[in-house]
Amino acid sequence: LKFLWETYRAVLDILRSNSKLERLYHGAALGALKFCREYRRRTEFRRLCDMLRMHLGNLQKYGSGVVPGVEEGGKPNNKVRGWEGWTTESIELHLQTRFAQLETASVLHLYTEGFRTVEDIYNILQISHSRRKIPGVAAPPPKAKLMAAYYEKLTTLFWVSENYLFHAFAWYKYYTLCKEFNRGMSVEMRQMQASAVLLAALCIPTVSETQKSQKKKEDAIDAQRHHIQSTVEDDIAKEKMARMATLLGFHTRHPTREALLHEIQSRNIMEDVPDYLRDLYSLLEANSDPLVMVATARPLLEKLRAEVGSTNASMEEDEDSDDSTLARYVRPLTSVLLLKLLTNLSTAYHTVSLDHIKSLTSGLGVTFQQVEKLIVLSTHSKKFSVRIDHRAGCLRFGDADLESDAMRGQLTSLSKQLSSVCRFITPPDEVHQMAIREQLYSDVRASVENEHAAMLERKNLIEKRKEETERLAQERLKEEARAKAAKEAARKAEEEARMAVEERKRRMEKAQMIQKKMDDMEKKKIMKAMGRNIDNVTEEELNQIDTDKLAKEHADKDRKKKEAAERKTKELAKRLDYTYRAIAIEELPLIEKKYAEKIKSDRSRYEAEVVEKARKARLQWEADVKDKKVLSDHSVYDYTADFEALVMKGRQAAHQELCRAEDERAEIDAEKQKLARARKRKEDELKRQKEEEERLKREEEARKAEAERVKREEERRKKEEEEEKLRQAERARMQEEAAKKERLRQESVKPPPPSRDLDAAASAANGPSGGGNRYVPPSRRGRPGGGDDRRGPGGDRGGSRWGGGGAGGYGGGRYEGGGRYEGGGRYEGG
Repeated sequence: LKFLWETYRAVLDILRSNSKLERLYHGAALGALKFCREYRRRTEFRRLCDMLRMHLGNLQKYGSGVVPGVEEGGKPNNKVRGWEGWTTESIELHLQTRFAQLETASVLHLYTEGFRTVEDIYNILQISHSRRKIPGVAAPPPKAKLMAAYYEKLTTLFWVSENYLFHAFAWYKYYTLCKEFNRGMSVEMRQMQASAVLLAALCIPTVSETQKSQKKKEDAIDAQRHHIQSTVEDDIAKEKMARMATLLGFHTRHPTREALLHEIQSRNIMEDVPDYLRDLYSLLEANSDPLVMVATARPLLEKLRAEVGSTNASMEEDEDSDDSTLARYVRPLTSVLLLKLLTNLSTAYHTVSLDHIKSLTSGLGVTFQQVEKLIVLSTHSKKFSVRIDHRAGCLRFGDADLESDAMRGQLTSLSKQLSSVCRFITPPDEVHQMAIREQLYSDVRASVENEHAAMLERKNLIEKRKEETERLAQERLKEEARAKAAKEAARKAEEEARMAVEERKRRMEKAQMIQKKMDDMEKKKIMKAMGRNIDNVTEEELNQIDTDKLAKEHADKDRKKKEAAERKTKELAKRLDYTYRAIAIEELPLIEKKYAEKIKSDRSRYEAEVVEKARKARLQWEADVKDKKVLSDHSVYDYTADFEALVMKGRQAAHQELCRAEDERAEIDAEKQKLARARKRKEDELKRQKEEEERLKREEEARKAEAERVKREEERRKKEEEEEKLRQAERARMQEEAAKKERLRQESVKPPPPSRDLDAAASAANGPSGGGNRYVPPSRRGRPGGGDDRRGPGGDRGGSRWGGGGAGGYGGGRYEGGGRYEGGGRYEGG
């Protein structure tokens, strides 16, 4: 086998790019694929796929363009030596080889290689499509037979991989191609394939509108929590789905179950489907009653299970091929039916018992374990929300509040219980712990005063620095805010004006562009309806065409076409009517003649049958009379009564023996039942006593737990009261320190002198010659100069506390008696 594989590999490597030996290359490739399939060589098959993919990539990369020959001075590429370019035959050969490769991947269950082969087929089809765009090259599209075989292989691949969505779309494409191009397809095969398309679409799991809205809400909540992750995952899934749909040549990049069912209805595929499948479609798509859904679907599924016709057009048998009958869709349809049943139950009920679920699903031939597995998988995929409560024996629909208080405190309660158990099993050393605790308390008491004083000093320093820093920062921020606000206001006004102008301009341009596009689309639509070629129409030609004139011309053309079609239809109907009447007139004598002959033959046959029946009855009667005479001659009837009496006597004896045995068995059974009843009463009594003991035990545990909870609550309340007292004491102490600090600050600031001291300072500065109307304090009246002996001549010491020297007086003589301040009442001391 190893040498055979090496031979295939060497041959393929030699013939990879020779156009003249291309048929030999593909024949060798098919032989290598057959070798891998017959001997189950999965590793060699992967290597063969990689080799074929590399050869195709080299032809795409180096063989698409025109390479100058050696005679022209160019250097040929060794990777595509002998390649003369893509032709229609080469494309078909490559497609046939890839189809065989896809079939081998399906047989060997290598689905990854199968999907890569699908991508290779898509690349080959793109090559064919690009060749058709080249002017002057007559490149017809791939044959419909090849494409039908391709989609037929895809149905098997997606069915085995349980990708029901793309399996259904592949069936739809295959059925469409067969119906359009296979003129020799029988009615039975068309009905079988249409049924397969419908059943494949119904096998796709679906979600109801209520579940869609609920899922959208959950997705919105999850998106708020894990926005980046959920967005990336959704984008990847959508991109994979769109890429696969593009590779398979589907009409949409986002295939869905609803879109496929809509296509089936719009293409009238339902007309080729049997009536019971239409009933099954109505049952699965309509909002049916969940209580009668299974009973209604059971005969339909049984009838579908009895279907034995093959859905494949080719009748080739393969030992590795899966079942191709319609009966294989029963299992996925059962899953969809169960999902529909649970969905309808969730919309109608909040709680459903498990026994009721078992009774509803008993007719589907599935176990309750399978139903439970389907419920778990559906909940995991967020199709709907349901919980299985085995303790209560029911299903609970709706969201489960896993963040409740009971669940939040479960681990804490478990930790406390485990701690109490550990303390009970291994009690701690109380003496050692007390010594450690005493040493810790003594250290704390020794250092608490010093630490408290240091903390207060540090706190005061930090407060002063913070106040200064905040003051400076506030001033700077205010200044910056004023400048920024002015600048922002100016910029905003300018920006608003500019944006308003640009917005008006954009609206006008957008309106003009939209109107122009709508006009062009309307023109192209009318021209396309008229049968004109719009691919080569330029923008200038579109602008020159009058829309109204074009629409009027199109309407006239449609009217003429419609009139011609109606006239032709009437003529054809009239001709068909005349033909049918002529045929009926000509057939009437023949039909009457044939009917008379049939009556004559039936009458003769009936008479012959009556005569034959009478003859046979006569012969049978004669034989019976002869047998009776023989028995009478031998006196057989004389011994009949004795024989019957003898037989009845034996039967009566046997009957009495059976009655006696039955009475003995009844007595034994009655004794056994009596013992069983006594044993059951004893077991029930023991069970009742055990349950009573368990109930008393649970009540005692609940009472102890309640007492423990009350004790813990009381301790917690006392602890909170002590902490509150400590906080109030600390708050009062801090308020007292703040008041003391405020008093010290006020005392450190000296208040200004009272007005009486100011008047005395002014009188002493002016002296007696300053005027008799000036105020002189009583303590200084009668003294020379109105002042004390500490002042020098001319009042040199006057106002020495607040004023300056020289001429004396208060503040340079600004206060001039008369009981008022002049100069605006300002205090301008030296």
